[in-house]
Amino acid sequence: MLKYELRQDDGMLVLHPEGPLEAADFTTLARDVDAYLKRHGVLRGVLIRAKSFPGWKDFGALLAHLKFLKAHLRRIEKVAIVADGSIATLMPNIAKHFVHAQVQHFDLAHEDAAWIWLEQSGNAELRPAA
Repeated sequence: MLKYELRQDDGMLVLHPEGPLEAADFTTLARDVDAYLKRHGVLRGVLIRAKSFPGWKDFGALLAHLKFLKAHLRRIEKVAIVADGSIATLMPNIAKHFVHAQVQHFDLAHEDAAWIWLEQSGNAELRPAA
């Protein structure tokens, strides 16, 4: 299950994975994010907060996740991954090969620093959705 908050006032999306991700999670998320992007063009930032990645409920959920990423990643300036563990630490290095957004990792104890980083003006090169 994916809980989220789309903060309209500052263009921030907060994601809280709380169990295996389902295809319906991305359908709902895409509807709200698409409506926001139609009005504003880009998301200033995404904060992903998780103790660990919960995986996907099934193959359909994985496909829905990939479809969401393909449709939206070029319209996001920054991504802050707030999580502990070695995989979370490696994510920025992996992500830089696939996304145009700036990606940073922060330990769970340093979520405040993640928010400060997200709120700073960035110069990520954004591209319109294909």
